[in-house]
Amino acid sequence: MGGRRAMIHPTAIVDSKAQLGADVHVGAYAVIGPDVRLGDGCRIHHHATIEGHTVLGPRCQVYTGAVIGTPPQDRKYRGAPTRLDIGHDNIFREMVTVHPGTEAGGGVTTIGDHNLFLIGVHIAHDCRVGSRCIIANYTQLAGHVCLEDHVNMGGMSALHHFVTVGRHAFIGGMTRVVSDVPPFMIVVAARGTRPEIRMVNGVGLQRAGFSPEAIANLRKAFMQLYSRRARLSGVAIRDRVESMLAQNGADPNVEYLCKFLLRSFEIGRHGRYLEALRSDRPNPGAPSAR
Repeated sequence: MGGRRAMIHPTAIVDSKAQLGADVHVGAYAVIGPDVRLGDGCRIHHHATIEGHTVLGPRCQVYTGAVIGTPPQDRKYRGAPTRLDIGHDNIFREMVTVHPGTEAGGGVTTIGDHNLFLIGVHIAHDCRVGSRCIIANYTQLAGHVCLEDHVNMGGMSALHHFVTVGRHAFIGGMTRVVSDVPPFMIVVAARGTRPEIRMVNGVGLQRAGFSPEAIANLRKAFMQLYSRRARLSGVAIRDRVESMLAQNGADPNVEYLCKFLLRSFEIGRHGRYLEALRSDRPNPGAPSAR
């Protein structure tokens, strides 16, 4: 590769088979395995570890004590060369752990671009993380979780396996999430209670460049779906979603919200769309009995 050569601290252990791009820096006592590929401009700080069949795109940073690409914590894993594919401009702060996929889960864990993972975050096997997500300290993602783009998660929150979090959603700190989180919404669990959909993520949407009209349309949808008046109307939320989808023909964000919810309701198991697609259960893809 062209450009500046990689700079490797003399105490680092970098396997001769590892592929390092231009201008890569590897700090003291870092460990880089034989099947690792680091894109141009990556910064691997001291005492970080990257192993397995792991690819990091350009300009990623891996901080002290982070462990990327070691075998997944799944008793079904039998040592196959599963992968961990990471995009560009991601930051993994201290003590973050990320595991590759498993044979049963498709064989790959994927992370997009421009994500920030703060101290102690865990990304388990077969997860799919989009782009421009911010995951705060000690948040835990179980296996097969999907985060769409622009998701923000507060510290010490936890996601059950096979949960999907919709784009531009915000999850409050210390929230235990066991079912799919709708896009564009704020979900919070107060004082250990079950998570509640509190409001539209207005500040996040403003920062992402949504127009006032688009945000207003989502707030109107929230009131029709989740307000106290809507909940006391006697109309099931699935029926409210179907009615809204039939009436709405112009706003693509409201349409996406409705289709996301219907997917979880009609196909998912236990409120998790991906749960119905798992390969280790009978009749994958069959809708839940309700």
